[in-house]
Amino acid sequence: MSFISVLFALLLEQVKPLQRGNLIHAGMRGWVRWCTRSLDAGKPLHGWLAWSAAVLVPTLLALLIYLLLDVFVGWPVALLWSALVLYAALGFRQFSFHFTQIRDALASGDDALARRLLADWQQRDVKEAPRSKVIGQVIEASVLAAHRHVFGVLAWFSVLAAFGLGPMGAVLYRLSEFVVRYWRHQSQLHHQPVSAALQASSGLAWERIDWIPARVTALSFAVMGNFEEAVDSWRRYAQRGHVGNDGIVLVATAGAVNVRLSGPNAAQQPDSPTSQDDAQMERPAPDLPHLAVVVGLVWRTVVMWVALLALLTLARLLG
Repeated sequence: MSFISVLFALLLEQVKPLQRGNLIHAGMRGWVRWCTRSLDAGKPLHGWLAWSAAVLVPTLLALLIYLLLDVFVGWPVALLWSALVLYAALGFRQFSFHFTQIRDALASGDDALARRLLADWQQRDVKEAPRSKVIGQVIEASVLAAHRHVFGVLAWFSVLAAFGLGPMGAVLYRLSEFVVRYWRHQSQLHHQPVSAALQASSGLAWERIDWIPARVTALSFAVMGNFEEAVDSWRRYAQRGHVGNDGIVLVATAGAVNVRLSGPNAAQQPDSPTSQDDAQMERPAPDLPHLAVVVGLVWRTVVMWVALLALLTLARLLG
């Protein structure tokens, strides 16, 4: 019944999105802070212990509640629990308002405001960036946010729910992504010392957990966009070695919508996923209409996911 949970969660997220600073996210940040203060002693073992406490304990708790509800209350209540957990893990509105504000600023010709909004969102200096680069960075940030807040969550939720593990996959993916981002941010700002061992452990765990979802997202974008160009970009990128999960998503997006993207931190990484590629350089530079094309790609992919889950659920019922 994962289709019902996904549909309910997506509809609820559109009708009443979680606001920034809500109790769920505040509690999550508080739990991760406690795990850091209590368990991060600087050794690799302590790093894995802190990561396990921060990520696996809430994940197993969500699974335990689901199983108890299923056994002692009934499957409809367990299904509702899965949908509510998925609703908390999804995050369309957690990044879409950034995209909307920047798009509106660009559409009105206020490039300075667009640069300021992008800098606040991504915490990067774009004061001297030309308009095309600003649009390209908005596309990259939005696509990666859609992957991490929507498609990656759906991928892990769907796989583990098929094995009767309820919302476990959604919690595992969301917390794995959150802790690596949170610990990196805290370390950079020095608000809370985070050891290199803990950052390495969380980074490695996130790379492994995101390995399959990143490729599923890239393939989904290819199917919903220009399939040949997306797959060709993916193949060219893979041939260069040092394949990263974010890079796969970005090169597939660039091919799917036929746009030139520079990739994350391209200025510091000459071998970034979409640089040094003849096919990539032949594509048009990012322009305002590309933002609408990317929005269409994301929504078509969401519809494809929902339709696929509906078909799988129907096949399971009929079988």
